[in-house]
Amino acid sequence: MTDSDTLARLVDLEEIRDLARRYAHSVWTQNVDGAVGLFCEDGFMDVGDAEPVKGREKLRRAYENMIGDADLQPFVHNHVIDLDGDHATGTCYLDLRATVDGRSMIGSGYYSDVYQRTGEGWRFKSRKLTLKFFVPLELGWA
Repeated sequence: MTDSDTLARLVDLEEIRDLARRYAHSVWTQNVDGAVGLFCEDGFMDVGDAEPVKGREKLRRAYENMIGDADLQPFVHNHVIDLDGDHATGTCYLDLRATVDGRSMIGSGYYSDVYQRTGEGWRFKSRKLTLKFFVPLELGWA
């Protein structure tokens, strides 16, 4: 691998990691357009507890509903990426804090992602969320 190949690989990896961070930031700040713009035009999102959503217009409506109903604070980390030219796959782990209907919640899981290089840069081709748990945060001591 040449130095320029190594540099290109490192740039691609960092751009994909930034994609996941920007997604979390968009959800945190309730920026629907920001979240939707990180997907390919025919991008696909599967949150596991509803019908999967495909395409930016349907994604926009889904995010308007999701972000409007809850105060979500996602933290993403341990991002593993496998590059293959203009395509890549990856797993990005999630710790989630939220307020839903006035109740504090805590969760953990991961995203299974497919990435595509586009004219806009790297975008999500698909995201599948797997939550291991999402439960009320009980405060207090026994």
